[in-house]
Amino acid sequence: MTLAATLAVFAYGLMSPLLGVLLPTYSLTPGQQGILGLAQALGMVIASLSAGPLVDLKGNKPALLLGLALVAASLFAAPSAGGYAGLLAVYFLLGIGGGIIVTGANSLVGAVSSERRAAALNFLNLFFGLGGILTTAAASYFLAPRALCYAVASVTIGALLVNFAVSMPAPSGQLAFRVSEVPALLSQPALILLSFFLFLYVACEVSVWIWLKTYLISLHFDPQTAGGVISYGFAFGILTGRLLIARFLNVPALTLLLAASVLIGVTSVAVLTLQSAASITVAVFCMGLSMAPVFPSTLALVGDNFRRGTATAMGIAITSGWIGLAVSSPLIGAVASAASLRQALLLLPCFAAAMVLVNLVLKANLRSPVTL
Repeated sequence: MTLAATLAVFAYGLMSPLLGVLLPTYSLTPGQQGILGLAQALGMVIASLSAGPLVDLKGNKPALLLGLALVAASLFAAPSAGGYAGLLAVYFLLGIGGGIIVTGANSLVGAVSSERRAAALNFLNLFFGLGGILTTAAASYFLAPRALCYAVASVTIGALLVNFAVSMPAPSGQLAFRVSEVPALLSQPALILLSFFLFLYVACEVSVWIWLKTYLISLHFDPQTAGGVISYGFAFGILTGRLLIARFLNVPALTLLLAASVLIGVTSVAVLTLQSAASITVAVFCMGLSMAPVFPSTLALVGDNFRRGTATAMGIAITSGWIGLAVSSPLIGAVASAASLRQALLLLPCFAAAMVLVNLVLKANLRSPVTL
């Protein structure tokens, strides 16, 4: 099961940077680029709401197979998508497939003891960083866009076959995500704050994947160098951070998230201020390193603090994260159209500052597990 989950997350990591690495080849306006990100985000929102019930009623295997199949089909169709409308359809389906994979793969670590939940989630999600490294490196140095889509689709098919062959837990037959529990959970300040924290964080991380290459090209980086900065800078930073945390996690998750939030703000300002390729690469690596623990550790906090309705609480938090992408992507595109991409990306340190404030308020609301 561990192999199946890690391969699924790896496939998701391979597909996640595709929009960002391919955007400069589409010849679209910043507004259209932002709407493409919105289309992918809407697919993820739909997936996060539907994948949990699918896992509960049908099991992890059908969910993961469906998600991987949708990703592979979308990528095989992408080179023939045609114009803007075709790309919208491709990225919408890609978002649905990716969102299902995230929910299905992370649910497979549910058997891990609660004492090691954060470390286990960080270990699982470090394969996301590995996938990001390989895709951005391949796009920069080895493969043309069409070949890249086919290559990632082929690897996804391989992950699908492994997931098909591996035995997985039988479905519970009962919905862990219960609509009836949502009002009670949303009355809990802790869950509202954790969800808003993920909203802000996903807006930061995915904005880097989508917009950083285009921004670096606007600074007169050649496309190969710009892609390389994302690969051996940002993606490698995420991989390194999650590897270290999975092995050596020994600090409270909330303290880790506060430090990460501060560093995200500092490093994002550095990326938007520095000019040389070497200094920007170092800053981008540090930004990836600081972002590494946020998503899995926040989910671990949700699980640790909501012992009843855990799956529903996690579903709410994950959905809030994808909504962060849905809001930030067109917003950045609109600001870039009206001013410049650099000014638009200054939203990232603003989001990070808001994360710091949310974290400080959270400290007073996470003193003990929440039971409803």
